[in-house]
Amino acid sequence: MEVTLERFNEVLAALEKGELRVAEKKDGVWVVNKWVKEVILAGFRLGAVTDMSQGQFAFFDKATFPVRQFKAEDGVRIVPGGTSVRRGAYLAKGSIVMPPAYVNVGAYVDEGTMVDSHVTIGSCAQVGKHIHISASTQIGGVLEPAGALPTIIEDGAFVGGNCGIYEGTIVQEGAVIASGVIITSSTAIFDATTGEFIKRNADGRIVVPRNAVVVSGSKPIVRDGKPLESGVHLYCPVIVKYRDEKTAGSVHLEELLR
Repeated sequence: MEVTLERFNEVLAALEKGELRVAEKKDGVWVVNKWVKEVILAGFRLGAVTDMSQGQFAFFDKATFPVRQFKAEDGVRIVPGGTSVRRGAYLAKGSIVMPPAYVNVGAYVDEGTMVDSHVTIGSCAQVGKHIHISASTQIGGVLEPAGALPTIIEDGAFVGGNCGIYEGTIVQEGAVIASGVIITSSTAIFDATTGEFIKRNADGRIVVPRNAVVVSGSKPIVRDGKPLESGVHLYCPVIVKYRDEKTAGSVHLEELLR
């Protein structure tokens, strides 16, 4: 697909307004808009490296991807202290970004969501409404290949501090990810409420079920059907329960910060 600079600018402007998204839910299924990713990728070819330095801080990046500029009427709280939001990212009215944080191109952060200190929202990640992405957490970016679905955090989820959600993982509505949990495309998640591992979806993705409460755990290394005598375990996220009124109440406490 041939992309002109004019077309590139149009698409990124639409992304910033929330009129266009890299991925969206259709009939209950997340679908990637491959052509939007292709336009974003074309921007790296269309732009030359330029000096974007500000004061004592030196920055050199493609001219097509400057830092986004906001106005008070945008209704986004970006607290002073070193945050950067790259061009082509969308932050909805009522969202909050604590310092320092980074939101990359193509990302979508919906209303009422807090991006806490030292959080990175990777390229094209889709983050829903009323979510708290807690301090020092990374939401992975998936820009290439163009057809790959990005990492998705659905409405009402809670992601604790020092977490890593990567490689197109889908965290469904209302799920709670406890501090320190790492989830990748090869992570096996054990559901302690059923005694079984969560199976990947039809696209081979890891999906954290709706309202699941996930904590860090471990599983023994098994050989020939038996755990190794060494007792060595591998890291394994564990669903300990599904969200109830007590869980919802503790998660709701962070609303006081808003």
